[in-house]
Formats: sequence, structure tokens, C-alpha cells
Amino acid sequence: MFYDYAKIFVKGGDGGNGVVAFRREKYVPYGGPAGGDGGRGGSVIAVGDGSLKTLVDFRYRQHYKAPRGAHGMGKNMFGAAGEDMYIKVPVGTVLKKAETGELIADITEDGQEVVIAKGGRGGRGNSRFASAKNKAPEVAEKGEPGEEFWLTMELKLLADVGLVGLPNAGKSTLISRISAARPKIADYPFTTLSPNLGVVDMGDHRNFVVADLPGLIEGAHEGAGLGFRFLRHVERNKVILHVIDMSEYEERTPFGDFELIFNELKQYKEALTKRPQLIAANKMELPGAEERLAELREQIGGKYEIYPISAVTGEGIDKLLWRIWEELEKAPAIVQTEEISFKHTVAEVEEKWNISRDEYGSWIVKSPELEKLIKMTDLDNDEAVARLQRKMDKMGFEEALREAGVQVGDTVFVGDEEFEYSE
Repeated sequence: MFYDYAKIFVKGGDGGNGVVAFRREKYVPYGGPAGGDGGRGGSVIAVGDGSLKTLVDFRYRQHYKAPRGAHGMGKNMFGAAGEDMYIKVPVGTVLKKAETGELIADITEDGQEVVIAKGGRGGRGNSRFASAKNKAPEVAEKGEPGEEFWLTMELKLLADVGLVGLPNAGKSTLISRISAARPKIADYPFTTLSPNLGVVDMGDHRNFVVADLPGLIEGAHEGAGLGFRFLRHVERNKVILHVIDMSEYEERTPFGDFELIFNELKQYKEALTKRPQLIAANKMELPGAEERLAELREQIGGKYEIYPISAVTGEGIDKLLWRIWEELEKAPAIVQTEEISFKHTVAEVEEKWNISRDEYGSWIVKSPELEKLIKMTDLDNDEAVARLQRKMDKMGFEEALREAGVQVGDTVFVGDEEFEYSE
């Protein structure tokens, strides 16, 4: 089964905790702090693999978590870093954050590596906090949490030529004639429910990849039929080949078929209509095909090149293939089709936190920066808590709480932690 969409959960490893330790050596009185830092957490990394053609592996495993870093040790020994986790994905896979739709990466090359979820840095040991005022600090940081989120994966086939057409137009027969691909073929609509790839060998080391894509129906750009699953793959094609049924047994007209397909491409992404497009007038061996071909040429008006062929007998196919090769020779490479929004160099001032009240009267604070700070603090260590309080005061957090109307004794939630407010 061909799978071109998957949704998985990824999490970078948490950083290892820093440690509180002191030198305890003979003949070394008043040994100073010697707590080492924790190791960084492993990252989740996507790797392009040209041998993979489907996302089926992600159907059976949905959670990918990299290992955390080791904790620091005494004698200023650092913890080991967590191992990175590598996930192999097919070339042509687009990775996005599920919640926001933010583009993370477009895997277009074999061996390409992209960090998806970064591991957290290791917490600092107490030797990092020594100062002239406090020569024996008893505070250390916990490791930074690794990034975590749900990730969507969309596979867009990297083929040079895309065969488009209504169901039963003869695309599968054509690709089986011009390549070694052997798709399932039968005389009823929607025989092809998943894309098929074939390599066309023109000789003298000249070849190109053709994708036999599932048939379109009206409304596909809105998701009807195979909808987006089909149109997603057309985005990668350098040349679009319309395969049109010329037989008189169909109630539709060849020109009507062409218009329907062309409009679906335009409604999905207008840029697709700017690609080189050729028309393969198929099933020319059947009665009435010549008359319908003459009508199509008159209606097209020379705007697109029409090549009469028979996928069954092989008539006209060589001429069509050489014309496709000529178009591919001059067609620009189409790799990155996703729109990436680059951040402005001018920093935008973002709200540090959002303070609201729930139905039970508790205060809910949402602040990634503050939540991370709390997670990296050992709340059972008085000195660490005092440091946290000082940092929150510098950030203006307590003042913000008072302005919001928080009273002594109120419950305040910051992330997963619950506090009771006091002056």
C-alpha cells in the first residue's frame, strides 16, 4: 500500500541535570565547588533516503523520542551527551509542525539531514555559580527540556513528468508501455489508487522519471475524489502530460476533459499552469478517434501541442517521448515548492507572558521563557528557589501579577507547576 501522509510525535532529549558537589580531597581544605554540567539531550534528525518510496513505516510507529543527556558528576565531570535519533524519510518529503503548519524542512536530496526536534542543553553544575560573594554555591540547574511537538509528513513524488487525466484515460497502460513499471490495469475508473513511478530509457544514458498519478475528477482541488493526494505530487513535475481518451464511447468530449483537468490544476495552484504541458491524444486505434482529434485541434487552437498515440499498439509514442525529452532539457529544476517565510532582521517585541483566570479562580500564566526557567530549577533547593525568585523579579513577573489583580493566597499555575502567591 502506498502511504504519502503521516503524523508523528517527535521529542528531543532533555538535557542532563547539573550537580551540586564539592572537592573532598585529603590535604585540600575548603575545597571549592566541583559539580559538573549535564550533557545535552539528543536531537531527532530526519535523513533523506532515496531507496524509500512511501511513508508506510510511520503508520506503525508514531512516537520518536531521543535519549536525554547524562547528569553531571563530581570533580567537575560533565555528563555524556544523549545520542541523536535519525529518522529515514523518502526524498520528496515535506515536514511541518501539525499545530501551526510551520514548514520545518523539504527533503529533496538523498542523504540530506535536517534537525527536527532539538535536544535541550545540559544544566549547569554548582561550580558555574561560584562568585566572589558566594564561593560555595549549593545550586545547580536541571537540564533544559527538549523540543516536542506533533509533526506532519507529506510525500511529494520527485518525477520529471506527471501523467494527468481523468480515470480510465489510459495513463497506466502508457506508463507500462514506456517503462518497466507494471501498474494494475483494468477497464473501470479508479483502477489506480496510488502513484506509480517508471523510468523511461532513451538510450545513451538519457532517461527520465514518469509518474502515473491517480485520475482526477471535478472538484479535486477541494479534496473531492483523491483530491489533494493526487495534486500534491504534480507540484514536483517539470513537464505535465495530459492523457486524453479520444474514443467515441465516452460521453464527454476530449476538449471538455482537457479543460476540466487544466482548471483543477489552476484552482489548486496557478503556478502549475505555467509548466510545460503536452497533450497525448490516446486510444487512436478506436473508431471515431480521428474525428474527435480534428475537433480537439480546432478547439485547442495551437495553444498546446497534441500528439496522437495508442498506448495499446505503441503508435506515436516514440515521437511523444522525444518531444518530452526536449522539454526536460530546457526545463528549470523544480525542487522547493513550499513557501518559506523568512523572518525580518528587525526584532519584534513579543509579549513575555499571558496571564488569565480560569473558572475556578486560579491564575493561568503562559510563558515559554518562564516555563523553561522553572523546569530547569530544583524547587526542593532553597538557594535555587531564591535564584528563581530574583530572576522573575528582574523579568517584572511579580509586578505583572499585581497589575493583573492577583491577591495574596491566590493559586498561580505556570506550565505544570502550581504556586501560592505571597508578597
